Amino acid sequence: MSKRLIGNPPKVGIRPVIDGRERGVRESLETQVMELAKAAADFIEKNLRFPDGEPVECVIADTTIGGVAEAAMCDDKFRKEGVGVSLTVTPCWCYGTEVMDTDPLIPKAVWGFNGTERPGAVYLAAALAGYSQKGLPAFGIYGRDVQDADDTSIPEDVKEKILRFTKSALAVAQMKGKSYLSVGYSSMGIAGSMVDNNFFQDYMGLRTEFVDSTEIIRRIEEGIYDKTEFEKALEWTRQNCKEGEDPNKPANQADQERKDYEWETVVKMTLIMRDMMIGNPKLVEMGFREEGLGRNAIVAGFQGQRQWTDYMPNGDFMEAILNSSFDWNGIREAFVVATENDSLNGVAMLFGHLLSNSAQMFSDVRTYWSPEAVTRVTGKSLSGLAKDGIIHLINSGSTTLDATAQQKDSGGKPAMKPFWEITEAEADKCLKNTQWPQAEREYFRGGGYSSQFKTEGEMPVTMSRVNLVKGLGPVLQIAEGWTVEIPEEIHEVLDQRTNPTWPTTWFVPRTNGKGAFEDVYSVMANWGANHGAISYGHIGADLITLASMLRIPVSMHNVDEGQIFRPSAWASFGAEKEGADYRACETYGPLYGIK
Repeated sequence: MSKRLIGNPPKVGIRPVIDGRERGVRESLETQVMELAKAAADFIEKNLRFPDGEPVECVIADTTIGGVAEAAMCDDKFRKEGVGVSLTVTPCWCYGTEVMDTDPLIPKAVWGFNGTERPGAVYLAAALAGYSQKGLPAFGIYGRDVQDADDTSIPEDVKEKILRFTKSALAVAQMKGKSYLSVGYSSMGIAGSMVDNNFFQDYMGLRTEFVDSTEIIRRIEEGIYDKTEFEKALEWTRQNCKEGEDPNKPANQADQERKDYEWETVVKMTLIMRDMMIGNPKLVEMGFREEGLGRNAIVAGFQGQRQWTDYMPNGDFMEAILNSSFDWNGIREAFVVATENDSLNGVAMLFGHLLSNSAQMFSDVRTYWSPEAVTRVTGKSLSGLAKDGIIHLINSGSTTLDATAQQKDSGGKPAMKPFWEITEAEADKCLKNTQWPQAEREYFRGGGYSSQFKTEGEMPVTMSRVNLVKGLGPVLQIAEGWTVEIPEEIHEVLDQRTNPTWPTTWFVPRTNGKGAFEDVYSVMANWGANHGAISYGHIGADLITLASMLRIPVSMHNVDEGQIFRPSAWASFGAEKEGADYRACETYGPLYGIK
């Protein structure tokens, strides 16, 4: 992230607060309090990385904080160091409002050590009451079991909350000041592609940069791309991207000259889209400084259909390669690029990427197949995780190639991993398990190539989506579940009933017999849009924490209630957690909203 985007990565600030009474009390606590801060910093630095692979850095206040003056000294240091996350730690009573962090834009948490010698829990309660009274939502972290005063270990339940808070808070800090790059605008009347700049600014601190699609054509025609890299990329594509069977009717099939032109064009589009997002010093050397600076875009979207695709090759190759963890330059951090410029799905992809460090899937939430319907059309029955029905996730070729599920976790199970854990052999398998058939020209008159694969194996995944509701604002939907494999004879029949040239993932959400998760059908019926962002792992609890920091209420989820971690003030908005979430988000308003 620090290499790709402008600015240094945010740091985590650790605030060791202490009882300010000198001549005995404070002196007896200095070592214990500072050791607690060091333990927290060490734990965070050993367990968290940014999506670019760089380790997270913690900054500890120069002294323990016993009053207003030392709190101000800490704030001054944190500003100079670029701190974007605040974690206060203490084992003892402190002077609540005098030592608190009062920056309204930095996510904050307080860890009150559960010990009997000094009342850390009493301070925690007083501090959280102060934060709530001042309108500064803060997360409270308190271990279930009492520890001895000299115990510097961090209990497992405390570790879980520290990581959940810090990961989510770092996601908030990484987004601030970056851009959403909208290439084109509204795609086929999709509301999510009508980019709402106020939503991006108020809730995430993201700029919205609007560039017409013709900028890509201009850069192609005027040669505003790295020619040497293009030759390298084209050769890599020829060697690694196997062209699939042409699905078009003979009368619609292009000749070889046209197909070669389309391959060259989609490779150039990939280079140009990347350059528009993050810049390219090579362009500056070529005399194109403005283009070479990029847009500092942490996420982007490409309109594509129809004004572009009626005339030019589609964006499927460009989006699929950018969204993957590898290309002609080797294994690297995936980009986040939304198909059809669906900015609201792009936001969900960005959330998942920042929380998991892995590539994200962009899919149509296309079809619910009941067990009865599957048996009717195939004569076969679903079994295993798929026995109660499946959801067909399929999209016009832009899904990350990581979703082929050719990467393996430490136990040998299919996974989508952070790029620094992916081997060359795994990247090669992802490519070998993907074909690139010609785009169907009835859909895409300008041609192009769509990725074609089937997700293999069972992977834990989380599907999410942000929706904008007039009069309410943004809401987040979350569905944890698994990718599933179904027998080939069933897959073949079902796949042929849609567009078999596109990548397919069969998804089963975890159901609980209630509400939107009564069964698999209910999840499909309650999903608020035609698209979903799918992240590897069950990260629903992290998404809930992140959403609360941004003041985006969660409209549906299947996360265990015991994992839900929101600011302590949310408990004052009613006993029912989801209703309280809506009321709290409405009361506090968007994180960066100007009242």
